[in-house]
Amino acid sequence: MTTYSAENIKILKGLEGVRKRPAMYVQGGTGIDGYHQLLTEIIDNAIDESLAGYADTVEVVLNPDGSASVSDNGRGIPVEMMKKEGRPAIEVIFTELHAGGKFDSDAYKVSGGLHGVGSSVVNALSTFLEAEVCRGGKVYRIRFDLGDVTFPVQQVGTCKKGRNASKVSFKPDPGIFQGVQGFDYQRIRHRLKELAYLTGGVKIKLVDQRVKETRSENFREEGGVAAFAANLAGESKRVYDTPILIRGKVAVDVQGKAEEIEVEVGLLHTSSYGQTVLSYANMITNRDGGTHLTGFKTAYTRVLNNYAKAKNLIKKGDPSPTGEDFLEGLCCVISVKLSEPQFESQAKVKLLNPEAQSAVQSVVYEKLAEVLEENPKIGKSVIEKAANAAKAREAARKARDLVRRANPLENDELPGKLADCQSQDPSLSEIYIVEGDSAGGSAKQGRERRFQAILPLRGKILNVEKANIGKILKNAEIRAMIAAIGAGMQGTGDDQHFSLEDVRYHRIIIMTDADVDGSHIRTLLLTFFYRYMRPIIDAGYLYIAQPPLYGVRFGRAKELIYVYSDEELQQLLRQHRGRKYEIQRFKGLGEMNAEQLWETTMNPETRVLRRVTIEDAFDASDTFERLMGSEVLPRREFIEDNAHLANIEV
Repeated sequence: MTTYSAENIKILKGLEGVRKRPAMYVQGGTGIDGYHQLLTEIIDNAIDESLAGYADTVEVVLNPDGSASVSDNGRGIPVEMMKKEGRPAIEVIFTELHAGGKFDSDAYKVSGGLHGVGSSVVNALSTFLEAEVCRGGKVYRIRFDLGDVTFPVQQVGTCKKGRNASKVSFKPDPGIFQGVQGFDYQRIRHRLKELAYLTGGVKIKLVDQRVKETRSENFREEGGVAAFAANLAGESKRVYDTPILIRGKVAVDVQGKAEEIEVEVGLLHTSSYGQTVLSYANMITNRDGGTHLTGFKTAYTRVLNNYAKAKNLIKKGDPSPTGEDFLEGLCCVISVKLSEPQFESQAKVKLLNPEAQSAVQSVVYEKLAEVLEENPKIGKSVIEKAANAAKAREAARKARDLVRRANPLENDELPGKLADCQSQDPSLSEIYIVEGDSAGGSAKQGRERRFQAILPLRGKILNVEKANIGKILKNAEIRAMIAAIGAGMQGTGDDQHFSLEDVRYHRIIIMTDADVDGSHIRTLLLTFFYRYMRPIIDAGYLYIAQPPLYGVRFGRAKELIYVYSDEELQQLLRQHRGRKYEIQRFKGLGEMNAEQLWETTMNPETRVLRRVTIEDAFDASDTFERLMGSEVLPRREFIEDNAHLANIEV
């Protein structure tokens, strides 16, 4: 029997707790998301200086040694001694949790770094962090290694009098972020471009010194959130030409204190069926929305309903548009700036301030009503779009009722070709969505029946990016997936809903051939899940199986060595140079027998699964619209730009 006494109680001092349990402090944990979150925290600090009105330039440099540097021309991090602490302020900021200027409204009226955790967490999880500050004509430097001070703050030079600036360089600890290969240029680029729209004028520069020829880009978007909305619309056909910009400031009472909330909304309606609404508080992405999003939807729906009634734009006998109908085809960016943001967690995925809801509601209701009165063509076009969406929703309901009567598929019965698992526990169950009956047969024979279900699909599913909901609901393969997963479907009006709690499998695995057709089917499936089952992706339930490309047998060996990429094959052949070998190319899953499919792709002990994540809705929406939308030109441009990368067998 183990003892449990006072000797077992441990106190983790300073930053020890962060290194011991990094996932408690970093959104994305110790994977690639958490790795990039460290850089995001430092970038946000620089952006806060621009929000405060002190910086107009921010620069991010990816260094050859794998570190990153972020500099701004703001006030410079304070280096003076803190009397109570007996240490310089800059040292306290990087070594103490909940320390920083974000708690003092005189230092930062508006800030995303509410909790004062970011800087110290980055320091704790880095092999080194070095900060250089220019203040009062002097340059100061401090360095930390694994969170501890190794070069105390001291003057190391001089700078032009009147010039203030900060530069923070750090390298994430590979011992914490195991397997992460470094910073992703495109990922950082997208975030900086996003910030350029939200700051509306701040110059943001990205420099990559890791490549042979240094590359750099400058971002400055004077058009603000309206230009952001237009960018989200991409090449989609627009209902009207110029995006709408709504902005205003509202004084609110917060615990007896007068506070000012700044509201900016950019919106543009397109002829597409989906909706993209992004929300930000103090330039921090709020993936799950929050009170500002609720305020927008409430005011937006009310204004459009009132306008439609006042102008008699809904024909007698036609169904009245719902909130979802008004949102169809909308590209929108909501940005609020407030002094004391309250988020659901350190990850800041959801804004909680009730005053943000009332502020957004007030500004949007007043300004949008003015826009519609001054631009009757826009008002009429938006209402007509929503009215058509309402008609399509009603037609879809009737079509679904007919389907129910003709086919028991959606009447609480599972599709006939589903080979279900024995387990009733969703957390232990997984379903393979398999391309073709041939591969489906092998998968059914090779699976572990206790927890693995198989749903074979026949051919390519419908491209939902180009189809209305009525057509989507008539597609047999889509109906089979909806019925098997058991949670319903998003974005189809008030009579349809999606319930994450009703998902029957917590691992939904797309398994397609490793060829062009398989990639196409996988893209179609991802488009469907993104548009109509998005919570499954957000919850981390969606995966892509990685079947091998080759089986290699050396000499007289009986066992095949399975290889998953061309690079891996070449490396293997180099290792066995001069011995005889036989290569088997798996062009399709159906070419593997049940035992091979289990061994390579389905056995939890040996398989490789890629979890599908949405790094940001901005990038995902742009990609799906470009590749799967109704506009041909952007798809053609993508093909022309990337054709040389395709591996096409003739």
